[in-house]
Amino acid sequence: MGDLVRTGVSLERELLEGFDKVIGRKGYRNRSEAIRDLIRERLVDEQADENRMVVATLTMVYDHHRPQLSEKLIDAQHRAGGRVLAATHVHLDHHNCLEVIIMKGRSGEVRRLGDQILSFRGVKHGRLVITTTGRDLK
Repeated sequence: MGDLVRTGVSLERELLEGFDKVIGRKGYRNRSEAIRDLIRERLVDEQADENRMVVATLTMVYDHHRPQLSEKLIDAQHRAGGRVLAATHVHLDHHNCLEVIIMKGRSGEVRRLGDQILSFRGVKHGRLVITTTGRDLK
């Protein structure tokens, strides 16, 4: 960690009380740790917006009985080339599967692939989570 700098923040009492409750539930030992994580999260978002190299997980739930959906999912991943690093498939019940796809590439490419896959008919819910490779995080 670099040089430590102290700073002050003015907040409404209710906002701070709500923040303290949230960080307490999440297990933070103090506000500084929580604020550092919030700042890092925002910096990661900025990097993703600049079309930098990122890693991501695409998590989705889908109906595996939907005709041709499995083939479309596999085909999209194969066409993505080296952007797809791995995928994990779990059967939730008779109709529903959970799949997590791990990707790496330029944020624009990763977002397009995630959007394409989530738009397939039969995908019930999904979320793309983008983070950095960690190289620039302190």
